[in-house]
Amino acid sequence: MPRRCLIGVQLPEVERRVEWPELFTMARTAEAVGFDSVWLGDHLLYDLPGGITRGPWEVWTSLAALAAVTERVHIGPLVASTSFHAPAMLAKQAATVDAISGGRLILCLGAGWNEREFRAYGFPYDHRVSRFEEAFTIVRSLLREGRISYEGDYYRVEDCVLDPPARPPLMLGSTGPRMLRIGLPHVDAWNVWWSDYGNSPDGFAAVRERVSEFAAGVGRAPGSVGATAAVLVGLPGGGGRLMGETYNAPVRPVTGSAAQIALFAAPVLVLLSLFVGDFPMALVFNGFELGAVVLAVLIAQQVVAEGESTWFEGLQLLAVYVVLGLTFFFV
Repeated sequence: MPRRCLIGVQLPEVERRVEWPELFTMARTAEAVGFDSVWLGDHLLYDLPGGITRGPWEVWTSLAALAAVTERVHIGPLVASTSFHAPAMLAKQAATVDAISGGRLILCLGAGWNEREFRAYGFPYDHRVSRFEEAFTIVRSLLREGRISYEGDYYRVEDCVLDPPARPPLMLGSTGPRMLRIGLPHVDAWNVWWSDYGNSPDGFAAVRERVSEFAAGVGRAPGSVGATAAVLVGLPGGGGRLMGETYNAPVRPVTGSAAQIALFAAPVLVLLSLFVGDFPMALVFNGFELGAVVLAVLIAQQVVAEGESTWFEGLQLLAVYVVLGLTFFFV
């Protein structure tokens, strides 16, 4: 029996400045038209072309606000940097947002990458993966076991207790070798950004195979860790995705009609449907025609299902993150 694809939206980061009344409207509208999740980036500052410096709102305060004005959609950071908060406090923030949302948080964690914001806000940029390993140990232990004492090179907690407790799903926002060895024994899913696999089905297939080997090497059973992929799609009128610095390597976005986008998505869906985890896929769209996005995903699902419906038996969650770059959207 084919499973329904769940679709989400990532709100603007620094494509333009969006004030809170409009962000509330975006989140509520996304929920009202049938989207299943709303995501926010966790960044502090970007240097953009033209000498512009711009930063988004702080992610955990923002997620709490969105949790309070929505009722059904999943919410989460894409991706929360463990370097921006003391790890025990990060677990406390996640537990609070999860409670405000009624258990709708998906916690995606990473080490961060934008050196500019690290330096500007006084966070150490060196040994980021080693710092992540210690922070991740504290965060996941509090969210899974509720208590931890830990002393490492970078962090120390003494008989720390997470109360009230919470247990949101954990997602690893990286496919780097060390990050995979640290995260795969414990997470529910992993995510790869479009620039890390060339924004193509073949590129994703190679990453999926590599991550599967890592997962097997740390003792995870086949299909026990969900796979998600950000896919860059350009919709008519889309202004593009601004990232700052050079992290977002140049790739060609998928463009065309809803049906043409679906034809691209279908083989990726086949690859992702081989996983039985909670997070088989994520698409990142640039643009504003939400109806076209929904139609494209539904067509892609039909294309795959008509080939062999059992491909979708393991498909539980498809999160499509739509980057909204136009000033008049949702106004």
